[in-house]
Amino acid sequence: MSQPQPIDVPETVEQVPEQGQKPQDVRGKSQGQLVRQRFFGNTGAVVSVVVLLFIVVLSVTSIGIGPIPGWWKWSPDATGTVMNSGRPTLSLLPPSLGEHPFGQDNLGRDLFAMCMQGTQYSLIVMIVVGLIAGIVGTVVGGLAGYFRGWTEAVLMRLTDVIIIIPLVILAALLGRLAISWVRSHGLPTFATVLALGVLIGLASWPPLARLVRGEFLTLREREFVDAARLAGASSGRIIFKHILPNTVGVITVNITLLMSSAILLETSLSYLGLGIQAPDWSLGRLISENQTAFATRPWLFWWPGVFIVAIALTINFIGDGLRDAFDPRQRKFNPKRAREIGSGVDETRASAPGDAAERGAAGQATR
Repeated sequence: MSQPQPIDVPETVEQVPEQGQKPQDVRGKSQGQLVRQRFFGNTGAVVSVVVLLFIVVLSVTSIGIGPIPGWWKWSPDATGTVMNSGRPTLSLLPPSLGEHPFGQDNLGRDLFAMCMQGTQYSLIVMIVVGLIAGIVGTVVGGLAGYFRGWTEAVLMRLTDVIIIIPLVILAALLGRLAISWVRSHGLPTFATVLALGVLIGLASWPPLARLVRGEFLTLREREFVDAARLAGASSGRIIFKHILPNTVGVITVNITLLMSSAILLETSLSYLGLGIQAPDWSLGRLISENQTAFATRPWLFWWPGVFIVAIALTINFIGDGLRDAFDPRQRKFNPKRAREIGSGVDETRASAPGDAAERGAAGQATR
């Protein structure tokens, strides 16, 4: 009996031009090149990347990180003389930082240094949450969607149990446990930040798992997956080679949304006193400590809020850009384009009666 011949499974598919895009714009380009082209064509996403990188570089280089010193002369916990009632010395015309660009609190501590430390910790928590929630959510959703049966039943029931618990309550409980554990072992503050990020990530993965499961359920029934099974490919190869690459867009976009929610959640926990503790600073703790000074010294409240909003907005805009880059069919509604299409339809309808009359007159003339 002759041995069955292996079936070649195509790794790529022919790219179809988008509406308004010339065929030569996509011919000969890989999926990654098309994604980069669409992403860098999104002005809001590119500007958000630049702003986020600026915030990251500023927070790391200004006060330093770990044993690496920064260029800013004040440390977050250094006290001094309150100058000019603690008002900000930042000036735009002429451009100048001054001695205390964001102002001082009532103990003479530099608000710029405290904001930079809070930004560092918030960014670390955000990144750790994205990694943990992304890995756990992808693994759980992928296994449930591909293997089905009792695997799906067990994993989805676990997901349902976690998802019905309010995230703030679950994160507050886990955050409190993390802080108590780190303090009982005498670990440094950085360990507290990492533990807080890990535990928030372990509480944030269920929405991503459900989305990944849905994608796997759809893709496992596609023709190229059936062809891979007939070719004798193992389950691991099918998952990592054929299904997972087609879910990268959904996973990436939803991880950015989780990261945006994570920084707001960490800020809320610190505001409630369940996050980063004294003597260290987070953006939420800065707002909590200075909320009574909102009427008399509002800059103590504004600057931490500006950084929270800036980081959350940039992450959301980057997520929107990635969504449009990976799936151009989900582009946002364009009013200008809709008006152009509508005006074209109206012109066609307006010209239709005249054309009909001309055709009728021509028909009578032939008779």
